[in-house]
Amino acid sequence: MSAVVQSIDANKAEAQQELTDGFHLVIEALKLNGIKTIYGVPGIPITDFGRMAQAEGIRVISFRHEQNAGYAASIAGFLTKQPGICLTVSAPGFLNGLTALAHATTNCFPMILISGSSEREIVDLQQGDYEEMDQLAIAKPLCKAAFRVLHAADIGIGLARAIRAAVSGRPGGVYLDLPAKLFGQIMDAEAGKKSLVKVIDAAPAQIPAPDAVKRALDVLKNAKRPLIILGKGAAYAQADDAIRALVENSGIPFLPMSMAKGILPDTHPQCAGAARSTVLKDSDVVMLIGARLNWLLSHGKGKTWGDAPKKFIQIDIEPREMDSNVEIVAPVVGDIGSCVAALLAGIDGKWPAPPSEWTGAVKAKRDDNVAKMAPRLMNNNSPMDYHGALGVLRTIIKERPDAILVNEGANTLDLARGIIDMYQPRKRIDVGTWGIMGIGMGYSIAAAIETGKPVLAVEGDSAFGFSGMEVETICRYKLPVCIVVFNNDGIYRGTDVNAVSSDPAPTVFVKGSRYDKMIEAFGGVGVNATSPDELRRAVNAAMDSGKPTLINAVLDPAAGSESGRIGNLNPQSKLKKK
Repeated sequence: MSAVVQSIDANKAEAQQELTDGFHLVIEALKLNGIKTIYGVPGIPITDFGRMAQAEGIRVISFRHEQNAGYAASIAGFLTKQPGICLTVSAPGFLNGLTALAHATTNCFPMILISGSSEREIVDLQQGDYEEMDQLAIAKPLCKAAFRVLHAADIGIGLARAIRAAVSGRPGGVYLDLPAKLFGQIMDAEAGKKSLVKVIDAAPAQIPAPDAVKRALDVLKNAKRPLIILGKGAAYAQADDAIRALVENSGIPFLPMSMAKGILPDTHPQCAGAARSTVLKDSDVVMLIGARLNWLLSHGKGKTWGDAPKKFIQIDIEPREMDSNVEIVAPVVGDIGSCVAALLAGIDGKWPAPPSEWTGAVKAKRDDNVAKMAPRLMNNNSPMDYHGALGVLRTIIKERPDAILVNEGANTLDLARGIIDMYQPRKRIDVGTWGIMGIGMGYSIAAAIETGKPVLAVEGDSAFGFSGMEVETICRYKLPVCIVVFNNDGIYRGTDVNAVSSDPAPTVFVKGSRYDKMIEAFGGVGVNATSPDELRRAVNAAMDSGKPTLINAVLDPAAGSESGRIGNLNPQSKLKKK
């Protein structure tokens, strides 16, 4: 055979060999593992990746800022129990997404931040590449796990490790670093397909020890004033029927933390939400289900918990959470579904009802507080106060229990927690453990996309400012999101005065701002509401239409208090004014 013929045959063989590249392998790995949506911001070096993913059937939601895309991915993880995916460019884009990744880890939401990056050989020698940064090293302390993939053949394993790390045990954020060269690497398509990994049983059940279950039941059985606290971990577990059965079969009053509201309706006869201070102070045995004794529960000690001796039972998948603030006399380690099922089996329908003196006292306090609050929620003041406005939204949620409530702010958040009742699980999502602002629009977008349900976002005017530009994203994707901005002209309130210059006080915004005009610029519906009646009509119209809507709810500038209900966390100056 001549050299010419051999050359022709070799060219034919090469032409017949099917090839693939890093772009397609990442996309196929995501699809293989059931990933249907990516949240992110396009740019070098991942612009083409977004286009290709969209062409391959993955929904790509493009944001105006990576932090908001990251928050969307994090809450998608909470709502679905599958890792939400956020895709960013390198360096500044990565850093913007990193805030949301750290937030996801702190709140135990499964999320994977995938970022393009500069090449190792340039980063390690600090040679000044475009957006050069050692992203892996920066991410590691702020997330549950961090991985870098350098070779196309390792993409399948890299993504599999990220998925498993995000959802197994206590969920959290994972960083996956993909250098720019990786996307363009070429390999045999058949070999590439074989290199992909479908993750099997990524979050296996963790069964509690029988002795731990018996110990917890013994402590609970001897309680005179028992209390169950439900945290957002209980909501994440999606063990709703079992949790409800445990609460109802035991007859114990329960207190839901804000994102656990709705596992059982807030109107349930055993709900102690309206008697929070009483049950925390007077209870003698407290069982925590997916709740942590962090600052939101005053660390399990101090004035909030009163003088009555307390015994704590804690159900958590993370053993290191036990005894983190106070002694846990009955730790039950395992996934919440398995733990609650084991406790139910131990009760076996023969549980003694809590003493009537206790349940009666809780009911009396709850009913008294509800009765005192009722007139404040029915006022029709113009401009509005928080109670009149929230009273309207409380009724709307009662009439539309399937809607998802997103909530952030200072007073807007703190008051809404107690005023707006929830009736279904995972319908209230808010700022979580850190209590930070800026989650509103990202959460709203992901909630609408992941659930297909209408979203009501109740925002303080300060909180809205962190992510307000995403109203364009909401309009672009035509999402059924109604945003209500509680506008009192400032942070906490709009009445502070600068006594030394013409500059406004640090907490004061432009008077009479019209946030509703922002959404009109992008084709959405804007409404200016100055009374509870106007607010009611506007929200109902928005929820009925499903059109992107922003309602500027005009509140009295004097409405609100410093830091809502957590002003005690703001250090006070010890110096006297001269």
